[in-house]
Amino acid sequence: MTVGRRAPGAGVRKPPREMLWGGDEDIASIVADEPMERPMQKLNDLSRSSSPLDPNGTLIAVIELSLLSWLVAGIVPGVERQPLKKLAVDESALLKLLHRWREEATKAGHRIKRIAVVFEAGRDGFWLARWLRARDIEAHVIHASSVAVSREHRRAKTDRLDTELLKPSFLGWLRGERDHCKMVAIPTIQDEDAKRPNREHESLVGEQSRIVNRMKAALIRLGIRGFNPKLKKAAERLDGLRSPEGEPIPPNTLAELRRDMARRRLVSDQIRQIEDARLERLKQAPNDGPHAMVHLLARVIGVGVETADMLVQEVLSRSMRDRRAVARYAGLTGSPDESGRKRREKGLTRSGNARVRRGMIQLAWRFLMFQKDSTLAQWFRARTENARGTRKTMIVALARKLLIALWRLVREGVVPDGVVLRPA
Repeated sequence: MTVGRRAPGAGVRKPPREMLWGGDEDIASIVADEPMERPMQKLNDLSRSSSPLDPNGTLIAVIELSLLSWLVAGIVPGVERQPLKKLAVDESALLKLLHRWREEATKAGHRIKRIAVVFEAGRDGFWLARWLRARDIEAHVIHASSVAVSREHRRAKTDRLDTELLKPSFLGWLRGERDHCKMVAIPTIQDEDAKRPNREHESLVGEQSRIVNRMKAALIRLGIRGFNPKLKKAAERLDGLRSPEGEPIPPNTLAELRRDMARRRLVSDQIRQIEDARLERLKQAPNDGPHAMVHLLARVIGVGVETADMLVQEVLSRSMRDRRAVARYAGLTGSPDESGRKRREKGLTRSGNARVRRGMIQLAWRFLMFQKDSTLAQWFRARTENARGTRKTMIVALARKLLIALWRLVREGVVPDGVVLRPA
């Protein structure tokens, strides 16, 4: 008998069709109890432009940003050549270049009524788009992953080629055609600043965990277990620790542990400062738009202030079209692979906000503990109690449904069925 490799998926028990979570088609079976929403008549200005394009009166510029220079490619009405200019990182020089191209179009007999500029989202953020908009320049920021690229194994990639790739995509978007590219909603500087405490808090919590794990690993290498380096008097107890061989902690390792403990205390103090400042802001302006949402979410038993603040700042305060857009932004939709008779699920798209996705999956597990009598928790138990090995799959579906329910709670005041709220 010849022994060969088992075919992919052979011998693996797959969950039933209704247990799979995938794209909107598969999710529809999971969230069948949710009413379908009618599409809005208003055009989505992030997927296509709502303003008609006049090619004879529109100056188009595409910018490839880098650390040391900017490469600007333009489409100037009345000018046969498509200019390409490399600039230093200087917004004033960019504005002068756009005005010079407008004068060239005017000399060619074309009156420029609109200047449209686009660049990819990246490290530079949105400051340039806000600066240009303040000077009557229509500026957009494009999702880099939404631009189709060649699938050749090896392809040339330069700043010049990138601008040539962006120009037809931006032109299609300006013409109002779908599926050319998608734009990023440009936040205000206040909106960006409001996200910093949550993101810094997440970074500091991760740093604190890394420090503690590093200290425990250093002690375990010496055979010392059961010592908690997070205790207040942990530094004083280091001198009395002995390895199984009866030896004290070596001097270099002891000095490293003391530095790590001092660093952990500093990080812990900074985390406490961020949490205290958050509570103070919520206390000073409780009826402010985002703050009112945080107070409302924090009334749900199982949702803390930190989770509520993260959800409001990252997703719930944004202007979302419908529940599908909310789930897509969080990356809680699937990625089906279908061709002919072949049908399989490749897992989460992971294309949305990773912070929201991680937070919602953690919140979904907590929700099952604190809201056992809610309709969502009963729905989860009914789907998983007799289906072996589906809890991890269905927790993603629960996270999606829970996020939509919380979005409706803060937007419309609709309390999910069976959810218990704390007193106001």
